[in-house]
Amino acid sequence: MAGNYLLKTLFGFLLNHPVLSIGTKYYPTNEKEQEYVEMVNYTRTMLLEIDKAHITTENIFQNLLKEVGTGNIPENRRFVEIKPAENDVNEYALLSNIIMGSDRYLYVEVFSGYKGIIDQFVQLIKKENGVIVERSNTEIVSRLLSKNDAIRVGIELIKIGMEKEIDVRSAVGMTGAAAIERSINLNKQIGETSGVGFTKLGGEFAIVFSSKLTKLEGTPAVYDNYLFIDVFDSTQFIDDQGRDRLVEIMNEIKDFIEKECKGKIEGYREGGDDLIANLPTKDAALRAGIDSSWHALNNGAMLRVGIGKSRREAGERAQMADEIKIWNNSPVMVFDLADGIYAYYVPSEFSRTIVEFLQEKQGRAVLIFVFVFIVTLIGWNIGHWEFGLVAIGLALLYAITA
Repeated sequence: MAGNYLLKTLFGFLLNHPVLSIGTKYYPTNEKEQEYVEMVNYTRTMLLEIDKAHITTENIFQNLLKEVGTGNIPENRRFVEIKPAENDVNEYALLSNIIMGSDRYLYVEVFSGYKGIIDQFVQLIKKENGVIVERSNTEIVSRLLSKNDAIRVGIELIKIGMEKEIDVRSAVGMTGAAAIERSINLNKQIGETSGVGFTKLGGEFAIVFSSKLTKLEGTPAVYDNYLFIDVFDSTQFIDDQGRDRLVEIMNEIKDFIEKECKGKIEGYREGGDDLIANLPTKDAALRAGIDSSWHALNNGAMLRVGIGKSRREAGERAQMADEIKIWNNSPVMVFDLADGIYAYYVPSEFSRTIVEFLQEKQGRAVLIFVFVFIVTLIGWNIGHWEFGLVAIGLALLYAITA
């Protein structure tokens, strides 16, 4: 733990931005997750804090209003904090969203009254492109396209129920079990009152209603998720490997974004070194960006990537990558999280070697430090300061070959 802290401090100093994580502690449970975890850890991908997010309950609620749409959350709401959000960005949760995607489970429970309303709920969920996983006379477990969709649909179901004097509980989770557990926790806090529970940035929250809801817009708030990709020093890459190789790599990235991430390519000309894509969700944009960065790096090219709600915002964030480096540029993807700016930084092979050595061979690292310190101290005492340089050279040779 101490070694990892020192590494993050060291690279934070070199990059001039706090390093929140090196690699990941995410525990994979399937083949897809295993691939991502192995890649993050193999490349020692770092999560950097460019502009710290101000994670407060009020900010979370204001962001929720923007994301879900103010017209979809009536004025007679009450925002409840069940568990406060974490003050820092959680790399585990961020990677989980990238790997697992944006779809979320919605659990719905009818407390009393006309049980036939469940059929009406099922029809509405299906109309909103939801999938019914399980249902009974009083409960539904369904899957929606995103957390915001699940919250919006949950509020619509509450509105229908309250019009019939029926209290309805909705809860959103990464899995069906998580959504049910969230509903149970909410029930302990507010009783059998209409409301929808959900998580944001490590905290648990709910929107609660005690009176009938006004008219809802019923349509999701639509945001673009633009991805800007540009190759660092493409001229040098072409000199080294040829333009055909650049075209091949960019076409592979383009195909991946279109087929695997359902993105729409804009502004790409074959033979060019950049492209803009619009992705259906932010999670898809993040996955497209980090996957493309790894793929290009594996083929000798380095990308700067920006993600934003507009083409300009995505391009500006990609430009920010120019300043995120130690000596030479490495792959960087810059994006927003809450009201902060963060980045994934893939260190150079030399930097990765240092990280690997310090993380996995801490005993040797301590031995090297002691050796260099003692030899340097002796050298100074006998008037031969160059002993320190010799010791450093021998230590580096040992570190590389051991």
